[in-house]
Amino acid sequence: MNSTKILIVDDELIIRESLAAWLERDGHYVEMAVSGEEALEKLKNVKFDIMLLDIKMEGMSGLELLGIVKKDDSDITIVMITAYGSITSAIEAIKKGAYDYLLKPFDPDDLGVLIEKIIDYKKHVRENIFLKEEFRERTRFESMIGQSGAMQSIFDLIEDVGPVDSTVLITGETGTGKGLAAKALHTKSPRSAGPFVTVNCGAIPEHLMESELFGYQKGAFTDAKETKKGRLELAHRGTLFLDEIGEISMRMQIDLLRVLEDRVFYRVGGTQPIEADFRVIAATNRDLDEAISNGAFREDLFYRLNVISFTMPPLRERKEDVPLLAEHFLSRFVQEINKPIDRISRMAMDELMLYEWPGNIRELENSIERAVVVGKERSLQPENLPIFSPEYSVPTSDDSLKGMEKLHIVQILDKCSWNISRSAKALGVDRSTLYKKIKLYNIKKQDGV
Repeated sequence: MNSTKILIVDDELIIRESLAAWLERDGHYVEMAVSGEEALEKLKNVKFDIMLLDIKMEGMSGLELLGIVKKDDSDITIVMITAYGSITSAIEAIKKGAYDYLLKPFDPDDLGVLIEKIIDYKKHVRENIFLKEEFRERTRFESMIGQSGAMQSIFDLIEDVGPVDSTVLITGETGTGKGLAAKALHTKSPRSAGPFVTVNCGAIPEHLMESELFGYQKGAFTDAKETKKGRLELAHRGTLFLDEIGEISMRMQIDLLRVLEDRVFYRVGGTQPIEADFRVIAATNRDLDEAISNGAFREDLFYRLNVISFTMPPLRERKEDVPLLAEHFLSRFVQEINKPIDRISRMAMDELMLYEWPGNIRELENSIERAVVVGKERSLQPENLPIFSPEYSVPTSDDSLKGMEKLHIVQILDKCSWNISRSAKALGVDRSTLYKKIKLYNIKKQDGV
């Protein structure tokens, strides 16, 4: 196994040698530099994984070197070395791309934990990149991204259902990616070379739906200056995607049911029957069982659509996909908006992980776009996110054991400025356990003191 390559940059000999001895004891490859200029020379010859960088040095300062290194090598992880009185400068360095800061005097155990955390972080970043590339290469599922068990089940189902011609009903909350799933099914089908025609049943006014679906003959009505093909005809040999099917009127449900049964229809004002060969995929965020009970949706149409069905999971139930999706959207918007942003800070990522995402993937996408637009640092910060709320209020008193545990967690989170890694360490648990406790007790930032 290759050892981690670490560069220590500090103008104090005792600091350099102490850090080097501890790190070499743990099996890491270590080099030292007494100045920013010497560090830059060493960086030309060795690809270092981690740099421990003193903020205050003679000549080039640590902040200056940080800016130069991050501009040339965004992969290196930089930890700032600082005295207690320079914590403000260390936080400023984190905003400019540093991973964390190390406070003098050093504790060898704390140093070891920090280095292992960085190694684990870099490993997960590499794995996430691999997963995204491997997934895109293997499945060609448009922009569907996820490594959670829930999404892997969806991917497997698309692989199985895509090649058959059965009608599919996709359910799920708004913003969960039902349209992307429909496109993925089309891509996996023998009809992939044919058209993918979308009908947004909730966006087309009822009085226009008939002509949109079936088309019309020239002269059928006042504005029918020429014959126009409808969506059903345009979907011939392809896929017809009926989005928001739960919003379609009762009259159109009857007409649509007839078409789905025999694939024959007439244009508005036409007398010749038209045959169209298409596969139907429908999607809705409504509870169709309830709509049937209320008389708002035909039961026979439901059974015609519900040959194969699956539900897209909400983002709050697959939080492990949030970092992948966030990085994906960051990469896209950085290119589109042309902003020099390298990463999402750990504190911002913690905010993304704690939020419940009622608007699902669409809300996450919009949040990252907004953050890229307003962000002024090399990394996105919590205050760039529209979901960030810095207000705090005193929690309600509760003398029960669970209440005391919640209060203690809230106090530690507040003390650590809601830095999940530091809070978990202070509580003596790992990050995943702390996330579970936060979700269990429904702790929000406004619960802080």
